[in-house]
Amino acid sequence: MSYEWNLRAACGYAELGMVRESMAELDEIECRFQRRPEVLQLRLHHLMREKKWSTALRISRELCRVAPDCGAGYLHAGFCLHELGKTKQAKELLLKGPVALLKEPIYYYNMGCYDALLGNVDQARENLETSFKMDSTFRELAKMDPDLQSLHAVL
Repeated sequence: MSYEWNLRAACGYAELGMVRESMAELDEIECRFQRRPEVLQLRLHHLMREKKWSTALRISRELCRVAPDCGAGYLHAGFCLHELGKTKQAKELLLKGPVALLKEPIYYYNMGCYDALLGNVDQARENLETSFKMDSTFRELAKMDPDLQSLHAVL
């Protein structure tokens, strides 16, 4: 089978919610293609949905290495670190990410969450307001986010 066929099959299974089959197709992809960003991203998607944070962190760091200008690896690695109880490291990682992150409302939202949890309330509010201006749907999400409980009264 070819790389393209396996990847298309993996994506198709993923769309149908057939995680095991999608992962099996990803595993069938030749070693030389395993580090491609699209393969890593799909594998990472499954691992994060299954809350396998340590493995997802390893894959997201690999994504940062192979696609350093893409913000996805940094966002996901940060989230994995946060879920592993390493919120300070998550924030530090995002601060080292590519400039492209500054165009993403999720970047500011996550930074707001991390700052809120780290006790940086003013910075958290500033980051959250930036995310809300970029995408107003984040405001409703923030009202229910347990990471932002300390700010719920001002959201």
